[in-house]
Amino acid sequence: MKTKRLTEVLERIEAWPADAQNALADIARDIDTSLTQGDYVPTPEELAGIDRGLRNAEAGRFASAAEVDAALAKLRQA
Repeated sequence: MKTKRLTEVLERIEAWPADAQNALADIARDIDTSLTQGDYVPTPEELAGIDRGLRNAEAGRFASAAEVDAALAKLRQA
């Protein structure tokens, strides 16, 4: 079962570049792993980031492909 909010976001994600979709899939996999290994308790910072991301998605604010590429490149260097 998917919530309405998740369904709406998933529809938007289909238009994201493949790298951004893969990054989100990695995050979802991490959450899924945490859920199957016990209760997942997000930190206050994670909750704030989730809320911020959902507000931005609801407002139609998304990163450009170039911004996503730059962010992923930075993460790969770490």
